[in-house]
Amino acid sequence: MDCLLDTHAWFWLVTGDSALRPAARSALRDASTGGRVLVSIISVWEIGMLEAKGRVTLHVPCETWAETALGQPAVSLVPLGPAVAVASSRLPGAFHGDPADRILVATARALDVPLVTRDRGILAYGRSGHLKTIAA
Repeated sequence: MDCLLDTHAWFWLVTGDSALRPAARSALRDASTGGRVLVSIISVWEIGMLEAKGRVTLHVPCETWAETALGQPAVSLVPLGPAVAVASSRLPGAFHGDPADRILVATARALDVPLVTRDRGILAYGRSGHLKTIAA
């Protein structure tokens, strides 16, 4: 089973942070052995923004961190194409306006994979039936 990581879940996975819940860890183990762990290009951008604002500390240049993190076994980068970009502006139901979250949700919907996240708004959107989620 493939799964898409929200930016914070990707960061926690790469840094070995214990914040990931057991169910999320199990799903990621399953994805890494029988599928792919997907990371959206928007998450690379978000890590860059977080590092530039001093909200995360990386011990290597951001570009190096991202390349190394994306080079892990079973990790696949998902590009942003026109269909997902447009779909992010037309999500069904009520969803907040954060562009990065909208792109992540639209990507997960387009790929028909669960989004691993701790974001309450995204989890609520998943409970409404518009998205598969795994609580990180």
